[in-house]
Amino acid sequence: MATILLTGFAPFNQEKTNPSWQAVKQFEGKATQDGSQIHVAELPCEFGRANEVLINLIQQTKADTVICLGQAGGRPEISVERVAINIDDARIPDNAGIQPIDQPIQAVGQNAYFSSLPIKAIVHNLRQNNIPAQVSQTAGTFVCNHVFYGLMHYAETHHHIKRAGFIHIPYLPEQAVNHAGAPSMSLETLLNSIKITLEVCTKQGQDLALTGGSLD
Repeated sequence: MATILLTGFAPFNQEKTNPSWQAVKQFEGKATQDGSQIHVAELPCEFGRANEVLINLIQQTKADTVICLGQAGGRPEISVERVAINIDDARIPDNAGIQPIDQPIQAVGQNAYFSSLPIKAIVHNLRQNNIPAQVSQTAGTFVCNHVFYGLMHYAETHHHIKRAGFIHIPYLPEQAVNHAGAPSMSLETLLNSIKITLEVCTKQGQDLALTGGSLD
C-alpha cells in the first residue's frame, strides 16, 4: 500500500476559487481501494514558498506517492504533465506579488525532470471513462511548473518517493462563465478523474506504450 499526498492550489489571479483545491480537499481522510491512505493539502500560489510547504508536507506524511494538481484555465481536458523545466518566467505576479523572469528554479539542478506517474495509463483510463484527457508536454512557467520541478528535484534524491507528478485541470463552470469561450469541467467529473488517477497509480506497474505525443 502507498501513502499518497494530493495537493491543490489557493486561488490566484483574482479568481475566487481554484478547482484543484476544491477537488483535492474532497479526498481528506479517504483511502484507495487497496487501502492506501490519502493526505491532502492546499499549497500557496507563491514561488519559493509553495515548494517549501510541499517538501514539509512530504516529510510529515512520509508520502511515497505525490500528485500535485493545478488550474489551467483555458485547457479543455485533464492535462497529465510529462515534463517539468528548470525555469520561472511569470506572465503575472504570484499571490505574494513576486514575478520572476527567466530565473532558474534550482541553480544546481537538471534542466528538466520527467514525471514518474504512469501518464499514458492515466490518460487511457480517463478516456475509457469518457473523461477528456491528454498527455501535456508543458506545465507552463508559472507556479505550477515551479512546484512540479521542485517535487521531481526532491524525489531524485529521496528514493522513498516511488511516484510523483503534476496534473492540470480546467476551470469549474462557475469560473468559466467569467471567461468568454473558456471550457470547463464539473466538480463531479474532476472528482471522478482524481479517483481514477489514484487507482491507476496504485495498481499500474509499467506505464502503457500508447501514442500521446504532440505535433507542435
